[in-house]
Amino acid sequence: MGFLRRQVVTAALTANALRPMPGYGTAIPAFFAGWLTTELAPHVLAVTVADAVKHATGPRRDRRALALAGLSTAGLAYVVRQSLQVGTVVEDALVDGLGPDYLDRLDALPTPADLAVPWRRLVYPFRVRSKDVHVERDIAYNEHGRRGRLDIYTPAAGVPEGGAPVLLQVHGGGWTIGKKEEQGIPLMTHLAAKGWVCVAINYRLAPRDPFPAHVIDVKQSIAWIKQHIAHYGGDPSYVAITGGSAGGHLATLAALTPGDTEWQPGFEDADTSVACAVPHYGVYDFAGSTGLRSAELMRDGFLARRVLMKRWADDPEAFEAASPLLRVTPDAPDFFVLHGSHDSLVDVAEARLFVDELRRVSRRSVVYAELPGAQHAFDVFPSIRSAHVVRAIDRYLHWHWNTWRAGLDRTDQVGATDR
Repeated sequence: MGFLRRQVVTAALTANALRPMPGYGTAIPAFFAGWLTTELAPHVLAVTVADAVKHATGPRRDRRALALAGLSTAGLAYVVRQSLQVGTVVEDALVDGLGPDYLDRLDALPTPADLAVPWRRLVYPFRVRSKDVHVERDIAYNEHGRRGRLDIYTPAAGVPEGGAPVLLQVHGGGWTIGKKEEQGIPLMTHLAAKGWVCVAINYRLAPRDPFPAHVIDVKQSIAWIKQHIAHYGGDPSYVAITGGSAGGHLATLAALTPGDTEWQPGFEDADTSVACAVPHYGVYDFAGSTGLRSAELMRDGFLARRVLMKRWADDPEAFEAASPLLRVTPDAPDFFVLHGSHDSLVDVAEARLFVDELRRVSRRSVVYAELPGAQHAFDVFPSIRSAHVVRAIDRYLHWHWNTWRAGLDRTDQVGATDR
């Protein structure tokens, strides 16, 4: 591929990162192109500059291609700047949602080094293993074969005495694909290295197993954790839950429906409550109740055909039951919701409306961080943005864990008018 063609492709990718292609039909290609470009923007920028310099010093210069390279360089620099701003955005969200004194409940204040961009680690972003973390894989938590297995991440140096807090990670993949080894790794390795016990699960997938098989498995994994995690050093009385995309939906839905006997067949009496939920770019409106055209298109074009395997007109109650936005109660646990402003797959308006409903109804704290320029799946591998997000979740979860250990009600810490 010649220099001009390379710059045309780069310019198109950059333009899509800055303003994703609109429309339901282009959502998937817009996402894939925008996601990789935004999270790998420093790498794309470096390659573009190097390519342009090499061409400019050569015997034959293409001014059109060099002009495109200049525009791409400016656009990519802006994308990098947006990623760098995430540190401030997430911290402002924590202060807004928890109060300016939330840092007083951390074990130690974050240092400038803790908050700085780990540039060295980002040179090769797909290397996420850590010598500080031990992983025990493929432990069965139900009878559904490979889809009913989980991995447990613990600190290699050993779990602290007294039992460690537990984080449950639910993978995404449109309820139809995905594995426990593929998502949430930066967050789990970070927290496990700091003394947490993290659990990543598989669950049954549609269309072979239509919804609600997915949420039943998530709930069964929570019940398993509460029964068995002490053997691995975890505190069974404290379980937080997180996940992205479909995993964000399932984590949220499980958090909002503890003890729902319809979704706990055979383990109706099990405790499936969680202490808090941290969903990323989740789907909150299965029923189209928000009136958002994007939600209605997802409902009729994908969820009905591939996930629930039934039409909205035939069984609207099933879609409504699966909608976290319609399951919010005053007893909802604490939430930290994250979503990208440029998400092509799940309209950021869904997250805004879900957060509004939480703040209107729930008695607990609600934190919302809307990340500028972020696409779907912004946390899958280490990047500037995901580094800031991981450490913000670290601060949030340690605040929550320490508040919980102190026996304080989160509503004592965060007044309803301040949320």
